[in-house]
Amino acid sequence: MDGKFYGVGVGPGDPELLTVKAVNAIKNADVIIAPKTEKKDGSVALTIAEPYILDAEIIFQTFPMVKNFDESKEIFVQNTNQILDFLHAGKDVVFLTLGDPMFFSTYIYIFDLLKNSGAQIETIAGVPAFLAIASHIGRPPAYGNDIVTIIPATAPKDKIADALKVSDSTVLMKVYKNFAEIVNLLDAENMLDDAVLVSRCGLDDEKIFNDVRTHRNETLNYLSTILTRRAKIEN
Repeated sequence: MDGKFYGVGVGPGDPELLTVKAVNAIKNADVIIAPKTEKKDGSVALTIAEPYILDAEIIFQTFPMVKNFDESKEIFVQNTNQILDFLHAGKDVVFLTLGDPMFFSTYIYIFDLLKNSGAQIETIAGVPAFLAIASHIGRPPAYGNDIVTIIPATAPKDKIADALKVSDSTVLMKVYKNFAEIVNLLDAENMLDDAVLVSRCGLDDEKIFNDVRTHRNETLNYLSTILTRRAKIEN
């Protein structure tokens, strides 16, 4: 009998933010898949889940930062085939992912490749970084009928600018390579004074910038998020 595949969201950094269901899946796993990038040896998701891992075999799988899935598909297929081998051997496999598995996650591509394979799949929700940040710093992302826009800062500049124009409240994720440019875009839309940036929320090296303007030239980690609102203009 084949094993079961679990996509488990481990949240943004604090191990105590994992759900009970996520913890149980991790504790009962035969195999833990820890995704990593080509540039780094470790896995942040694995570090977060580590307190709950018992006797599982740890498998590191390397994934590229995806902009065009078709150009990177081969490595995803290879990793999926390795997961299928474990499942066919009757092993329960947990794929760890930061935040929520269905939100800007590497897991989504593995899920899409597996969903028509006949494998048993269960996706376990996790706490997205921007909601953990909102609670952590006391900044609700939405009031009443606010239009909330979630933007990857890696998107083209013109698309970011267009999205900001129609938003009351904005979440900007993956703010790292183009931090200064993002600051300029927020300034143009009167959304800079109320902006707060949090990098690596819940991890030991967490940073919080309440005055984003003065930190615009800082070197940031990929796991950096801005929460902001449009300033009210007094007549």
